[in-house]
Amino acid sequence: EGALSLQKIYSRNIDSVVSITSTGQGATATGTGVILTEDGYIVTNCHVVENGISITAQLTDGRTLPAMLVGADSVSDLAVLHIDTTGLTPAQFGDSDSLRVGDTVVAIGDPLGVKFRGTYTDGIISGIGRDMDMEGRTMTLIQTNAALNNGNSGGPLINCYGQVIGINTMKMSNFYSLSTTVEGIGFAIPI
Repeated sequence: EGALSLQKIYSRNIDSVVSITSTGQGATATGTGVILTEDGYIVTNCHVVENGISITAQLTDGRTLPAMLVGADSVSDLAVLHIDTTGLTPAQFGDSDSLRVGDTVVAIGDPLGVKFRGTYTDGIISGIGRDMDMEGRTMTLIQTNAALNNGNSGGPLINCYGQVIGINTMKMSNFYSLSTTVEGIGFAIPI
C-alpha cells in the first residue's frame, strides 16, 4: 500500500481516536486515546489518567462512556482503558523501527481539551531515539515538529500509510529557560 493523502490519513483514523477526561480530587485532566480493539480497549498516556477517580471516553459519534483503568505503567507513560461497547474502529498500527528522519507524520488529538477535539496537525519525524528526561526517568522517544499541545497527550502519531507509529506524550516548551521560546519540538512513545 502506498502513501495516502493527508485528507485520507485523517478520515481513515479519526474514528479510532477518542477524547479522555479524567476527574480526580479537585482536578480534571483531558487527553486523547487510541482505540486498540473493536470491543473497547484504548491506549492513552498514564499521566492523563493517573489521578483519575472517574474516567470517561468520548467517541466520534458523540457518545461519552465510562472507562475502566485496566493497567498503567508510569515508567513508559502508557495506560490501557476499557469501555463497555463493541463495533469500534481500531487503529491500524505500524512499525516505529522503520521510521526515518524526514518521514511525513500527522498527529490527531484534543489540544487544550474537547473544544478543539479531533485537531489534526502535520509535520515530519525530526529525530529518532531521543533520550528525554520526564519526571526523573529517561524515555527514548520519537521527535516530531507536528504541533502538540496539552490535551494531545495519548493521541496517535501517524505515518504516511495511515498507521499509528507513536503515542504523543510531551512537547518542549519553556523547559530550559523562561526567556527561551520553543516551537515545533514534540515527542511520541514509539509503537
